[in-house]
Amino acid sequence: MTPTSSSPWRLSVAPMLDWTDRHCRYFHRLLTRHTRLYTEMVTTGALLHGDVARHLDFNEEEHPVALQLGGSEPEDLAACAKLAQQWGYDEVNLNCGCPSERVQRGAFGACLMAEPRLVADCVKAMRDAVDLPVTVKHRIGIDRIESYEFVRDFVGTVAEAGCEVFIVHARNAWLQGLSPKENREVPPLRYELVHRLKREFPQLTIALNGGITADAQIEEQLQLLDGVMVGREAYHNPYAMAGWDARFFGDAHAVPDRDAVEEAMVRYCERMAAQGIPWPHMMRHVLGLRNGLPGARKWRQVWSDHRLKGEPPRKVHGLALQALRPALHAA
Repeated sequence: MTPTSSSPWRLSVAPMLDWTDRHCRYFHRLLTRHTRLYTEMVTTGALLHGDVARHLDFNEEEHPVALQLGGSEPEDLAACAKLAQQWGYDEVNLNCGCPSERVQRGAFGACLMAEPRLVADCVKAMRDAVDLPVTVKHRIGIDRIESYEFVRDFVGTVAEAGCEVFIVHARNAWLQGLSPKENREVPPLRYELVHRLKREFPQLTIALNGGITADAQIEEQLQLLDGVMVGREAYHNPYAMAGWDARFFGDAHAVPDRDAVEEAMVRYCERMAAQGIPWPHMMRHVLGLRNGLPGARKWRQVWSDHRLKGEPPRKVHGLALQALRPALHAA
């Protein structure tokens, strides 16, 4: 597919709590050079009152990489946006889509969609503080509000504050009665509302998130929108990303095979050991690398074996490959 848009948001991997940490992003960058990567959501309180380096440190290889913030106080968000710029991030993204009760208690996430003027103030404060793009990730509605006008007015109000990029999860967020997991599955996907936003706001960058699991779906949506954000599919079947640079960015560089990617991650684990980071914390993100291949289950079992977590990653790597070989020969 020849790219029809050069938008930096053409293709991205969603911010996912407990998953898209710096080690996961390093792994993903081994598979795709151009796909935009996002941090887990970091709350303003964690940055302003916690360990900044723990939350913001990342590997230079991760660019382009965006920091997603959770918060609702314009001054706090502006201060955190400044930190993002100081640490070298390429974008600051405001979370207006997470429905969890913990996030609601903090008065941010999806419940902010009910307060578009506040979101506009937050965006303006961040834009005034930094030169980075300030973007918003949100839902198409909250609870039983299913009218297009609700999301249209939200986008219109926030755009007036200078936001030019909206990443739209094409489901409602139910703030009561559903778990975060159910909120990713129960409310129906309504892509047509996102398409309508693009038609009504052609000057804005509109990217779609939610339910995308195949390259053909990405292609279809890129005919209508500026970008697609893929979430759990990218995490669970990461090698699918190995073809994205050629297919969606026109960059036909040689794609590393799975063995080379695994070897690169083992070397990364060895380097990180000097910082006191145990390899299971990093290799947990790699367990989907061989999904669908003969021997993948036994290979995963070795890397997941808690009895081996004290062994050097190079040794576990060798045991994992040994577990894989009989299946490869049989195939």
